[in-house]
Amino acid sequence: MALEITDANFEEVVLKSTVPVVVDFWAEWCGPCRMIGPIIEEMAGEYEGKAIIGKVNVDHNPGVSAQFGIRNIPTVLFVKNGEIADKSVGAVPKQQLTSKLDALI
Repeated sequence: MALEITDANFEEVVLKSTVPVVVDFWAEWCGPCRMIGPIIEEMAGEYEGKAIIGKVNVDHNPGVSAQFGIRNIPTVLFVKNGEIADKSVGAVPKQQLTSKLDALI
């Protein structure tokens, strides 16, 4: 299951991670977010031990959302060594997300 990432734990979970991190910025009312939600959950299982897969609810965590200039959701950030290595905006196929993550592992 994807990890819940919040304003409070973002630095510890994402920026200080020793493995790549995928962060899905989403909201409950967002249709495209609901489309990629199951993909993010699948990836959490498939990449267990190789990467951290997490979700940030933008309505509940405005701090980190603003910090990274999240204007459109879903936005998926790919973070490696505390730096944003790649990103994807909008509902995209699973293969697009996994190929971006595979490039970081």
